[in-house]
Amino acid sequence: MHGALQSATVGSTRFVILWWLKSETGRPGGFQHTSGFLLKRFSNAATFSAQHFLPEHFSLMPDFPRHIVTNFDTALTSLRNDVLMMSSLAELNLQNAINGLLKRDNDLCNIAIADDEEIDQLEKQIDKEGIDIMLRYQPVATDLRRVVAAMKLGPNLERVADQAVNIARRARKLNQHPPLPETNQIEPLYQSAVSLFKDSLRAFTEDDVELALSLKKRDKLLDGLNRDFISEITTQIAKNPDRVQDYLNLIFVARYLERVGDHATNIAEDTVWAVHAEDIRHTYGSVA
Repeated sequence: MHGALQSATVGSTRFVILWWLKSETGRPGGFQHTSGFLLKRFSNAATFSAQHFLPEHFSLMPDFPRHIVTNFDTALTSLRNDVLMMSSLAELNLQNAINGLLKRDNDLCNIAIADDEEIDQLEKQIDKEGIDIMLRYQPVATDLRRVVAAMKLGPNLERVADQAVNIARRARKLNQHPPLPETNQIEPLYQSAVSLFKDSLRAFTEDDVELALSLKKRDKLLDGLNRDFISEITTQIAKNPDRVQDYLNLIFVARYLERVGDHATNIAEDTVWAVHAEDIRHTYGSVA
């Protein structure tokens, strides 16, 4: 099956096999040159389709206008697809970590922590692929910016996954004690952060500069939610000093989600740079 997801159930363990067959790309090594296949375990459903695994707005990257060297276009598309795979895994880890907190499920927390290793390996692979492309094809102008932008996404995606690990570890500590009512107030922050993250990746995928520029202001709204949450928790600490450590763990979780928004903003900034060669870091940016 070419470019497909195969779902299988082995005993009581449910698996989704992500299988990218790249033998058709013409790149040396074909399938073996990539990460092979990623084996992900899901515990809440018997089978998954590609739509369940990848965020709904994701699909394999469309072909770009053909480069003078056809293999360059193939290599660039492959690189960007690997970036999207890494982003989908990072989002899944973040979801598992938050569900582990809200549902008091340590198993989900442990999955988020364990799966971080795959994302770390993908970051290395993306760096290697990007360097190989630059050495082999020596792209310039827009082509060069697309390669560099894809490589720059790797560290931001890896940091999002690290935030998921941090949340999972705090959640395990919170799950050892009686639940705090304020824990549910984390969910609006999570929804805001993950919305920013998804939209930043959509902007990158579709070269949507307008969407990318809008994310910087939306990140400020997430910052405001974080400040309001910390203010509320500070009030509760004064009323319940015996739960101060648990409340502090909640504050850290909120901070990690705020950082996810910051990484989404970085991705949006890199998208604007890749498309228009305009550096809008540390500004609100404007594209003429």
